[in-house]
Amino acid sequence: MKIRVRNPGEFCWINMLTPKPDEARAFFGTLLGWTYVEMPGMGHRVQIGGHDIGGLFDLAGPGTPPGTPPLIGVMVKVVSADATVERVIALGGKANPAFDIMEQGRMAVCFDPNGAEFDVWQAKKGPGMEVDPEAFGAPTWFETLTTDAARATAFYTALFGWMAGAKELPGFTYTEFKLGDQYVAGLMPIQPEMGAMRPHWGTYFAVRDIEVAARDSVRLGGTLCVPVREIPGVGKFCGLISPQGVMFYALQYVR
Repeated sequence: MKIRVRNPGEFCWINMLTPKPDEARAFFGTLLGWTYVEMPGMGHRVQIGGHDIGGLFDLAGPGTPPGTPPLIGVMVKVVSADATVERVIALGGKANPAFDIMEQGRMAVCFDPNGAEFDVWQAKKGPGMEVDPEAFGAPTWFETLTTDAARATAFYTALFGWMAGAKELPGFTYTEFKLGDQYVAGLMPIQPEMGAMRPHWGTYFAVRDIEVAARDSVRLGGTLCVPVREIPGVGKFCGLISPQGVMFYALQYVR
């Protein structure tokens, strides 16, 4: 497996909050090949090929704010969590004060001006995710669905130094973000047919065969909420909901 430490401005970690964490670990382990390392009294680190990609925690844990839905939280690496908090606020977003995670790093919970939540990570002993983003089961693409695309685009380009490029798709404009020559994320406006959806960040995971992933998810008790669709020049994807209520995407690249 290729290994690459993420640079500042790249997504470097995921955190899943889920009810029934034992069942969630079994579901994602079967579907995406995840393995786990217990963090006593906290939760589990999620691994691919022995390398960390994130954490999996009980939604009912004492640190979870009341009313939090099952979700996959995303984290962007930064040089300074405290400086990023100040910058988020100056750009019209919201942020909680940064805090230390033992000796691993320093993080902060942030919100863009439209309300989408993301975390930032200042690495110390914990560098974050290092796996090949196209490896089976790895977080491979990050995408925000938002209510004000122009406002969100201006915010993220100013905050992380991303460059934005527009791609016209039927009915809407899709924005791709790059950091240097590296694609890091996408953005699209919430469409009317999506219903009353809050702005948020979604995570895509790499799979070998999208049809098999969709069938296996349903067989394991999950729900196919976005049927398999083609992304011209990229591959195929679908939207899934775990039996525990966590929404995520699967993506098969065409090479």
